[in-house]
Amino acid sequence: MPLLEWNDTFSVGVDFFDGQHKRLVGLLNDLHDAMRVGKGAEVMGRVFQSLVAYTVHHFADEESAMEQYGFSGLEAHRREHEQLTRQVLDYKTKFETKQVLISVELLDFLKGWLTHHIMETDKLYGPTLAVKNSP
Repeated sequence: MPLLEWNDTFSVGVDFFDGQHKRLVGLLNDLHDAMRVGKGAEVMGRVFQSLVAYTVHHFADEESAMEQYGFSGLEAHRREHEQLTRQVLDYKTKFETKQVLISVELLDFLKGWLTHHIMETDKLYGPTLAVKNSP
């Protein structure tokens, strides 16, 4: 059973970003699955690294599109991205230095943040980008 299941309520109305969000949800579920079946730290570490790297890539794409289409909430959105990036990189450092294990606490944090960010913050740019990107 997945930790987080994608459904249409997550859609921001921009196919490109919905696809990236689905990928982030998939990576979170991969991390959850690896932890749930007791895969080694190396496997969980690789999945976690992929999740971190893809998140940074996704944030850059979002910010670029928001800038290109003149989204008025760009600076607040960017600050939220920076805050999450700092938090996730802190977890990554702690994991790499064996100060923390991938745990239910980390999964809950990532799930809660991803859900909130898509449902509350990303939905704000949806109308601007969807209108600008329509044929």
